[in-house]
Amino acid sequence: MARRPYIVGNWKMHGTRAMLSEARAIDRAAQRLLKVEVAIAPPYTLIHPIHREAELIAVGAQDCHEAEGGAFTGDISAAMLADAGAQFVILGHSERREGHGESNDLVRAKAEAALAAGLKIILCCGENAATRESGEAIAFVRGQLAASLPRLPEGFADIAERITIAYEPIWAIGTGNTATPQDIGEMHAAIRALLIEQFGEEQGGDVRILYGGSVKPENAGEILRVADVGGALVGGASLTADSFMGIALAVGEPSDN
Repeated sequence: MARRPYIVGNWKMHGTRAMLSEARAIDRAAQRLLKVEVAIAPPYTLIHPIHREAELIAVGAQDCHEAEGGAFTGDISAAMLADAGAQFVILGHSERREGHGESNDLVRAKAEAALAAGLKIILCCGENAATRESGEAIAFVRGQLAASLPRLPEGFADIAERITIAYEPIWAIGTGNTATPQDIGEMHAAIRALLIEQFGEEQGGDVRILYGGSVKPENAGEILRVADVGGALVGGASLTADSFMGIALAVGEPSDN
């Protein structure tokens, strides 16, 4: 089943209430791009305000704790995110893996907790420059993703609806460098093969795989035409409605309605 391209903005540690105007502008623009699914993941402090005002875009979080609750000062559980209005959570981003020492096992535990709380997940994977230059990028990413994927309970339904993968080569995040269409295509094909191994042809073949790494309006069209690229996870270019929706326009034309 063909799925709408998924364009997700990761605001990272940017945004105060002054940014609500950008969120409203993104939401209004998304209402004219019905061929594209648009979402943003703002800081925790803006999840509820944006959820309350957004009419079409999905609102998510950038991380969650793996426990349901407890003595974890400063952490936020998946259930708390859902209560605030989040519909999804980004997990395993390289900035969490590298800056906070998150292991594959921890990312898997967080993914299982998020799904149990009713959230959708965007599970990130990607290699650094040294791994890419060594020729081991595909083997590394397959191994990282296989170890991070949640163990699903028997009878778990809607895998393709609840789980999205985001491939983000670390060397391309925020650097201005972008993987070539050939590199992106090879990696996404390898990820697709792994998903089919894990979840079967029907579900694994339908999971969307996003690309992230210096995606901008100028290069989005070329990237999103690559086979098995089901959308984009966008960092800095998602902070303004003009640049973010320029990326969405690369794959979706305004509705006539």
